[in-house]
Amino acid sequence: MLTKFAVTNYRGFKERIELDLSDPNGYEYNSFAIKNGVVKDLMIYGPNGAGKSNLGFALFDIVSHLTTKNKQPQLYSNFSYAGNGLPVSFEYTFVFDGKELFYEYSKTIGGILLTEKLTNDGTLLFDRQAEHIQVNESLFSLQQSVKDNLLRQANNVSIVSYLVNVFPMSKDNPLVLMSEFVDNMLWFRCLQDRGYIGFEVGTTNLEEYIIEHGLLDDFGKFVLSVSGQQFTFAKPQRGEKVIFCLIDGRRIALSSIESTGTSSLTLLYYWLSKLSEASFVFIDEFDAFYHYELAFAVCKRLFAQSCQVILTTHNTSLMTNDLLRPDCYYLIDGKQVKPLNKCTSKELRLGHNLEKLYRGDGFVL
Repeated sequence: MLTKFAVTNYRGFKERIELDLSDPNGYEYNSFAIKNGVVKDLMIYGPNGAGKSNLGFALFDIVSHLTTKNKQPQLYSNFSYAGNGLPVSFEYTFVFDGKELFYEYSKTIGGILLTEKLTNDGTLLFDRQAEHIQVNESLFSLQQSVKDNLLRQANNVSIVSYLVNVFPMSKDNPLVLMSEFVDNMLWFRCLQDRGYIGFEVGTTNLEEYIIEHGLLDDFGKFVLSVSGQQFTFAKPQRGEKVIFCLIDGRRIALSSIESTGTSSLTLLYYWLSKLSEASFVFIDEFDAFYHYELAFAVCKRLFAQSCQVILTTHNTSLMTNDLLRPDCYYLIDGKQVKPLNKCTSKELRLGHNLEKLYRGDGFVL
């Protein structure tokens, strides 16, 4: 699991900003949101421009150089703070089988990997800086010529990727566990534009996917259960790639009658069908087109997944102990990101109205 993440000099973040998931408060309710002492499910709130989206973009930068999964290369066009030309630094702390894996690296303004360092429970595995490279020889015996090539390489390969691909390793090796975790990370959103990072490669026609996998009935049940909308879908004809509804006996394309919110649900349904394989999911402005009751129902579905889930939202009706708990609601202001329980001296309890406190400026970063 991911326990901490920090980034410095990235887009709107001039100074170092850290997301710490390793210190839940110990509330006895909604314990599903905590897994092995780490926050598993959380929501991030903040005013427009506070950095909710940028935090997600930064967190998923690791996908760009450790995997071949889907990327958003346009993010490197505005990479460092105010285009200052200084390196951007990333820090990730993972826990696998009770051991802490710390990975830090930096990139140039164009997104080129500059330095990287990896430690496992305090033991150095490798350290690549601008002018030298150090590798734990007891674990990875590399000739000096190989080290020189890694230091001066032109193809920007991460040393993590090199070691995983070159050295035979067991399934429980920390490098393998980290690589698999990153390989199964997913970021997506459905606003004016749709996009995703990680987990897969390429694009998919959502309606075609539902039809080809025989999921039409299940999709209808999903939409009904979370939104109360009931559609009667026509049986797909041979080779058909579009979902049709039956209205007064006529076949009408779903895309021609669905609302923006229902269209968003189609995308959500697609990813939900795959989340059993995911390790970490970040959904930006997940409820942009949802009614508040629908947003609540979707949260329930997402938090029932085994993977870590981060959602960003402006919907304060979701800030309730009926859904999560104070140590799972985080606030961000562009400089800090902290859970509610660390933004007040008040002892927060189950009966407190978190939304009312938040709207009344009861929490201060």
